Amino acid sequence: MKTQVLLLLLVLTAFSVNAQRGVRIGYVDMDYILENVEEYQMANQQLGEKVQRWKAEVEEQEATIKKMRADLNAEKVLLTKELIQEREDEIDELEAKMKEYRQDRFGPNGDLIMQRSQLVKPIQDQVFNAVQEIAANKKYDFVFDKSADVVMLYSDKRYDISEQVLRSINATRKRTDRATAAEQPKEVDPELKERQEAYQQRKEERQEEIEARRAAKLKEIEARKKAYEERRKKMLEEREARRKAKLEEREKLKDENTNTNTTENEEGE
Repeated sequence: MKTQVLLLLLVLTAFSVNAQRGVRIGYVDMDYILENVEEYQMANQQLGEKVQRWKAEVEEQEATIKKMRADLNAEKVLLTKELIQEREDEIDELEAKMKEYRQDRFGPNGDLIMQRSQLVKPIQDQVFNAVQEIAANKKYDFVFDKSADVVMLYSDKRYDISEQVLRSINATRKRTDRATAAEQPKEVDPELKERQEAYQQRKEERQEEIEARRAAKLKEIEARKKAYEERRKKMLEEREARRKAKLEEREKLKDENTNTNTTENEEGE
């Protein structure tokens, strides 16, 4: 980061020394622009709802695994070493699946990063085109992004061209909308239309495949949890049945001993 700032200062100094006029510098605040683009806000809200659902899924799995470990620790005195190891292996495998699912959603190459990148890119392209036009018209030598990695220790508001960029984006959108509305329906090249439809279909199918894999992984986790709990429940029921059987056996022996003692006392009399 410091190296970037130093290089930037050196470039600006060299340019300023050799230039016959003052250096014109502007900057844009990408965060501010994104906040004021309606399409981005709507799509970002939809993504936020997805993220909340993904977080809830992960938190639920983590809580379940935590409870499973707590139950196992409480029941260890009742289990053989083999059963303890078997259940620990099952929990470890389930936890590995859960971590894998969490990476799929929130990892460096996960759904959140990919979808956020897809969400921002069209706006970034519009900003880039608007900046090119404004910089050429107003003869800016440098235009920086305030929200990017280049650290701006101070920035005078008069050099902020974010509003100009927003106006340019809105004007371009309106011109496009008017042109689209004014155009008469034209015959589309069937081959081109077919390729476009095929591309869109492949894109949708890939997304569906990704979501299907995520859903299958979540379903597998749920199935493993259910199977684990069923085995645990069966084990506890069997243990309880054995305990009751032993109690009944003790009561039976106690009754037999009582009857035997009573009989002996009567015979002695």
